[in-house]
Amino acid sequence: MTSNVRERGAVVLRPGALPAHERGGGARTTPLVGPSIGATAFINGITSFAPGSAIPFHSHNCEESVMLLEGEAVLDIDGREIRLEPLDTTWIPPGVSHRFRNLSATRPMKIFWTYARSDATRTITETGQTRSVAAEHGR
Repeated sequence: MTSNVRERGAVVLRPGALPAHERGGGARTTPLVGPSIGATAFINGITSFAPGSAIPFHSHNCEESVMLLEGEAVLDIDGREIRLEPLDTTWIPPGVSHRFRNLSATRPMKIFWTYARSDATRTITETGQTRSVAAEHGR
């Protein structure tokens, strides 16, 4: 089965059947749960990082949880570099600057993320620019 399934309001999403969005810097995101399917309290998705890529330091207007699905990753937070192994899961409070990096020069890295608000934002630490997370994913 490759298509998404809806039943009595519930939805089963199949990431391989959903569009992915290039975010720049080697990051590619597939949004999963969000307002487009009826979610009102949180959003989540999967982001793949090309070998050696990272996203800039940023913070959010809500809690965030990230699970490393595959690859070699580092969470940079509060001046520390924390190595992650597959299935390690993070929780980051609102307003805390952080970033994820792919340590491998040859293999992609993949994370599953959840934001605790459907209107989650990302503020780039260096510039102060704030954007809707959903807008980054073409929603």
